[in-house]
Amino acid sequence: MVQQEKEMTLAPRPNYRKRIEILGFCIGLFALVAQLALIIQNRQASVIETIIRYFSFFTILTNTLVVLFFAKNIFNRQSSVSFWGSKGAFTAITTFILIVGLVYQFVLRQIWIPDGLQLLVDELLHSVIPLFFFGYWVVYSKQADFDTGSVFKWLIYPIAYIVFVMTRGHFSNFYPYPFLDIKSIGTEQTLINILGLILVFIVLLSTIIFIGKKLKK
Repeated sequence: MVQQEKEMTLAPRPNYRKRIEILGFCIGLFALVAQLALIIQNRQASVIETIIRYFSFFTILTNTLVVLFFAKNIFNRQSSVSFWGSKGAFTAITTFILIVGLVYQFVLRQIWIPDGLQLLVDELLHSVIPLFFFGYWVVYSKQADFDTGSVFKWLIYPIAYIVFVMTRGHFSNFYPYPFLDIKSIGTEQTLINILGLILVFIVLLSTIIFIGKKLKK
């Protein structure tokens, strides 16, 4: 009896974190691949232009960050210079994927009514994955992930995204989101929307850092 108890104690415990990361990776990869297939199937431009447009969505880029973050952890690629392992990366990506969900729920859901597979993919990209990754962050984040300077360096990502989208839109006439479509809503309203978005990024980053520090005291 004692020997059995000793063997049970020495037995390796299930790696629940790894299982969660594999699940998150699989859900995210499925949603991204399915969305690419759908956008190509329903394309209104050439395949190459359609693929460029696919990667012009903040939703796609940020869900890709989530998938790559899970992949890095799953395959244990530890490095002091790792982009994904840098201080602030975990919290910043959590903030950005939450913004994906919030913008969709409060701005885009009312003007977009998908069905079938598109409905499933939309809910995965905009609802399931943001909540899943936020829950993962709540459980596994550490004090080192809340370094304000390191997290705020990631603001370069949404700013660079906006610059890219507006520059490309000027030449291609394609804007992935109606609130950035300067040709439809005008320069003034577009600038107001951009400043509002940047403010949202700053406020939510600050809020997530604050929540993290309180949770991990």
